[in-house]
Amino acid sequence: MPDFSQFGLSASFLFASLIWGSIGAGMAIYGKKQRSGIPLGCGLAMVAASYFISSWILMSLASIGILVVMYVLKRQSYD
Repeated sequence: MPDFSQFGLSASFLFASLIWGSIGAGMAIYGKKQRSGIPLGCGLAMVAASYFISSWILMSLASIGILVVMYVLKRQSYD
């Protein structure tokens, strides 16, 4: 496995960023196609979180929090 430590990256961070960024991009695409603001906004927030947060555990917690917010808002019939 390549050594990314010289760039401040770990395998855990790269894997978490790939997973949460992909889920966020999928949600954003879904929200745009369905013309639904909640999945679009939450998807963009997840992509941003995977880009700006440099700790894999904080990124995962933020992404899970975004998913919970989206679930609560959709459950309350917003949008």
